[in-house]
Amino acid sequence: MAGEGRFVLTGGQIGWNTEGEFSADFVEQIRQTLENVVAVVRAGGGGPEHIARLTWYVTDMEAYRACLKDLGPAYRSVMGRNFPAMAVVQVLSLVEPEAMVEIEGTAILPA
Repeated sequence: MAGEGRFVLTGGQIGWNTEGEFSADFVEQIRQTLENVVAVVRAGGGGPEHIARLTWYVTDMEAYRACLKDLGPAYRSVMGRNFPAMAVVQVLSLVEPEAMVEIEGTAILPA
């Protein structure tokens, strides 16, 4: 993926809500994590359509693979039909013990 413009880089976002609460559901944590990534991009002046790259860190690759059917609708509810370059990597753990996923993103906003 290539682009030209102003970059908005998100640090790793996790699946907690504004009260710092996590869902115990893997797909819901992913949906909330994507919402949190988009919120950072919106604060920088963009939207999900500007996200060019996402790196996902999951604590359970088998859970990720098992939820793909349900993940598609959750993903599209936040990202629409934007499918940026993505990588999914399994990690042993994340800083927040309840977090099952962390996502960092790069958005490119028009100049």
